[in-house]
Amino acid sequence: MNKSNKKGGPSTIDVHVGQRLRVRRSLLGLSQEKLASLIGLTFQQIQKYERGTNRISAGRLYEFSKLLEVPVQYFFEQMDINVANKQGTASYQGLSDNKQEGFEGNDNDDIMTRKETLDLIRTYYTIKDPETRKDIIKFIKSMAERFS
Repeated sequence: MNKSNKKGGPSTIDVHVGQRLRVRRSLLGLSQEKLASLIGLTFQQIQKYERGTNRISAGRLYEFSKLLEVPVQYFFEQMDINVANKQGTASYQGLSDNKQEGFEGNDNDDIMTRKETLDLIRTYYTIKDPETRKDIIKFIKSMAERFS
């Protein structure tokens, strides 16, 4: 059963899949217009997919996975167990009889959906030299340790 958050609204699973589509498209530096033209859609349709307003069919999800060079599972990664529970699907993870806190934080803490994160990752991968990228990671880690 795939209920929406409110009557007529998008389901939380469709919203999650749409967000993952947006993240991957952004990481590759593709505009909605470019992705739409590559797959034979309008950019408005891509917008609706990314918002979760329109559900992405299995066939279309497969096309996106090939075009964006990710496995289909990518679109479901990091989906909080609470999303599945809200949709009325059974959860069999863990052995506790009580609701348990997850390790990943809440949905609002997903740094991979932030523009700043996407810009940083996209810029980082424009650096072709792997040694330079390693040096940048070391620098960032040392700064984080110093200021935390």
